[in-house]
Amino acid sequence: MSGRNTDVAIVGGGLAGGLIALALRQRCPDLPITLIEQGDTLGGNHRWSWFESDLGDQGRELLVPFRCKGWNAGYDVLFPEHTRTLGSSYRSLVSDDFHAALMLELGPQSVMLGASAQDLEAGRVSLSDGSEITARAVIDCRPFVPSAELEGGWQIFLGRHIRLDRPHGLTRPTIMDASVTQHAPYGNGDAYRFVYVLPLADDEVFIEDTYYADEPRLDKTMLASRIDAYQHAKGWTGQIVGEETGILPVITGGDFDAFRRGLEIDGVAMAGARGGFTHPLTSYTVPIAVENALAIGEAWANNSQMDGPSLAKFCRKRSRQHWRRTGFYRLLGRMLFGAAEPSRRVNIFQRFYRLPEGLIERFYSAHSTRFDRFRILCGKPPVSIPRAIRALANSGAPLSSEKLQ
Repeated sequence: MSGRNTDVAIVGGGLAGGLIALALRQRCPDLPITLIEQGDTLGGNHRWSWFESDLGDQGRELLVPFRCKGWNAGYDVLFPEHTRTLGSSYRSLVSDDFHAALMLELGPQSVMLGASAQDLEAGRVSLSDGSEITARAVIDCRPFVPSAELEGGWQIFLGRHIRLDRPHGLTRPTIMDASVTQHAPYGNGDAYRFVYVLPLADDEVFIEDTYYADEPRLDKTMLASRIDAYQHAKGWTGQIVGEETGILPVITGGDFDAFRRGLEIDGVAMAGARGGFTHPLTSYTVPIAVENALAIGEAWANNSQMDGPSLAKFCRKRSRQHWRRTGFYRLLGRMLFGAAEPSRRVNIFQRFYRLPEGLIERFYSAHSTRFDRFRILCGKPPVSIPRAIRALANSGAPLSSEKLQ
């Protein structure tokens, strides 16, 4: 049986796995690392975005190798009764650039593409082709697995990169255009909907139609028609050069320890969304993935005795801390799905975007202060009090994989 030896085997070359590999390489340049990805490229087919203020100096340093698109003129939000330009700088990274930078930084000898992991255990990864990788530590960064142990709703989207026939005239992103019609997409209740627009070049835009819904049904034809209509309303014509879709969990509650037990492998560390390292309400990942990668890199560099079981314990402790720290956002998720009438969910976000800019930034990076939380909850609520009380007592429907469509 063929195989290879390494110190750290990272299974899953998405955002979390790739950043952990990069952080380890930067902190421990001589450490043998193997990043294992079943796809043909690292990062899949995604675009990740974040506010510049989300990251500290170390986080920005970690991302230096990547070619990111940036906007320093702020960003816009639009609602039926409120429009605002906020001043924060915004950044975006596409998976093609993620792949290119990691291949250069890690070297092709440290990356295995088209390699499907069939079995993981402490110190070993078995691949579907029959080969094995032995390692001092194994980190499981495979995708999130829906579970009946967690509860909530879903964020669903289709995004298109479009090369236009003429310049669009935009100078900054539109992070949330909720002035669009709040459709009932499947006849089973309305869903909060918004459009996200990034001006990638003078004649190129990324348009994403997103909605929060109770059921994880992705109707690509419907979403495509809505993007077509939005593009037509702007007077934009052009050619589609890229496209991505997603169904992301919005976690409002559940038994986190039971969820982890269903996925954990003894002696194997678990990170990324699979390990619970995500924003439960927005599915915002970059700040959390960067923070976790830096922590793992620091822990490994400072502990010469680090191995798989000790790293697994380290990641488990961090994930439980993250779950406790993000409880406020799960509460807000329950308010969104349980307290607001579906067609009026837009009012929650419209009210939120009237709050101070710093509060909004800290919210997205999951670092809201106690005063931030008080400020978000105080004042006239955008939902009925009786519905809010019922929502707080009910954490939501199970996020079962059987629902995915």
